[in-house]
This record gives sequence, structure tokens and C-alpha cells, in this order.
Amino acid sequence: KMTEPTKTISVVVPTKNSAGTLEVCLKSINEQNYGSVELIVVDNASSDNTCQIAEMYADKVLQKGPERSAQRNFGVASSNGDYVVIIDSDMELTPNVLEECVARFDHRHQEKALVIPEESVGIGFWAQCKRLERSFYVGVSWMEAARCFRKSTFDEFAGYDENNTGTEDYDLPQRMVQAYGAEVVGNIEAPIVHHEGNIKLLYSCKKKFYYARRLDVYKEKGANHQNFSYQSNPLQRYKLFFSKPKELLRNPFLGVGMLFMKTVEFASGALGYILRRRSSSVENQIYKG
Repeated sequence: KMTEPTKTISVVVPTKNSAGTLEVCLKSINEQNYGSVELIVVDNASSDNTCQIAEMYADKVLQKGPERSAQRNFGVASSNGDYVVIIDSDMELTPNVLEECVARFDHRHQEKALVIPEESVGIGFWAQCKRLERSFYVGVSWMEAARCFRKSTFDEFAGYDENNTGTEDYDLPQRMVQAYGAEVVGNIEAPIVHHEGNIKLLYSCKKKFYYARRLDVYKEKGANHQNFSYQSNPLQRYKLFFSKPKELLRNPFLGVGMLFMKTVEFASGALGYILRRRSSSVENQIYKG
């Protein structure tokens, strides 16, 4: 049964050659148990049929680059909703997500951003490891990032930092917390399903390497210092995993696989960060002459 709408909520989906997962994503938005939804897809010069799929479901299909943060900001700037939700093109909303977001904001006026829990599904061993990993993050404030915002608050903080692709999900709500306190971020119960596909460990490590090269932008902001000290510390992550030994070792083969996966991902990120710092140091020496 569809809830009678009180406010409009806009959903922004950035895309880049997303044809394989986009239809499931957009269908899930159009089938929400809430009646006033605006759907905006912001593409970045896709070479597959992403835009054709988007035209079938979205209210607006826009073009913007160069990366995800800029696409998200452009989508929100083009939206008409009272609230905005930003999701990726490989995510699927369970039916009550938007209804719960609106109800939460309507009844808790101090909250300006909402965390939507995330469940991973995929094919193969590493996807199962990723699903296990994400299960440890539910309810952990330094590992969950808000995806739903009051549009007025999103605009107040100028949206996502476009120099901060990779960690922008954490950066924006943490700036809000710095300004207003922890009570401005709430949680809903209805989850997002993240379709990971057939995860390749090498590809996952390459992503960590790539995003780690931009970590300085994130970590140097005062709003991010405390959470970064946990997020970047492998010992804190292992401590979190071993805080629930029954879940970790229910399937020992899977548990060990997940720990191995996180170890090599951390190593890849560390390598990317170190090489970027070393490159910047050399560039500075050349500049100073």
C-alpha cells in the first residue's frame, strides 16, 4: 500500500557504463511505497545503453563529469525534492526505504541526514566475503555513511567535496556532525541491497589503490580526524571483526577469506597513499627548485 505523500523526495543516481545493473536499481525506486518521488540519473558519457535504460524510468537524465561527486552535486542542484537520497547504480532499494526516510524526517526535526543500512549480494567467493564484511558495519557510526539528506542542509554544506571522490560519502555527513553534533544523523531500518556482482580481488585492490591516492583531501579536514583514525587503522577493523567471533567463524573458510581480502585491500590502499605522498614530495622539491 502506497503511503500518502507529505513531501517530495528526490533520488539521484550517478552512472558510467552502468547498463548491467541500472534497470534493477531504477525499477526499485519507481516501485517504492511512497507516492511523491523524483528520479534523476546523472550520466558521465556512457558508451553502452545506460542512457536508453535511464530514459525509460527517470524523470530527468542529465550529463555531467568528471567523477561521482560532481555528478551527485549536479543531480541535487537539478532536483525539486524536499529531501534527497544518493545511491549508486548497482544498488537496489527495498520497498520501504523512501517511506521510512520521509517519516523519520517528519517526526525528528533535529535530524538532517539519515544512514540507510546496506546489504551486499553477489556471485562467487569474494562476494560472499564482502557480504560478511559489511555485516559487521551495521550500526557502527565510523563505518556507515548517510545517503539521505534534507536538501536545505545538503545545500548549506555545498554538497560533496568534488576533490574528494572515494571518501566523499563519509566527509559530507561528518562535516554536518562537526557543525551540529552527532544527533543530526539518524538511521532507518529498511535496507539498500548492493549488487556487488562477481567480485575480483585484483580489481578491488586496484580501487583501494586509486582512492587512497586522494586520501589527503579527506584526512586533513578537522571534521574527519576522529573517524579517519579508526577507518584507516587495520587493527581497529580487525578488532571490530573479532568482536563477534561466532559470526566471523560460523564458516571458518569464509571468515579467513574475508580477513585475507581486507588485509590485501589495506596493503593496496597503503601503497597508493605512500606513492602519492612520495610523488607530491618530489613535485614540491622540483617546484621549489
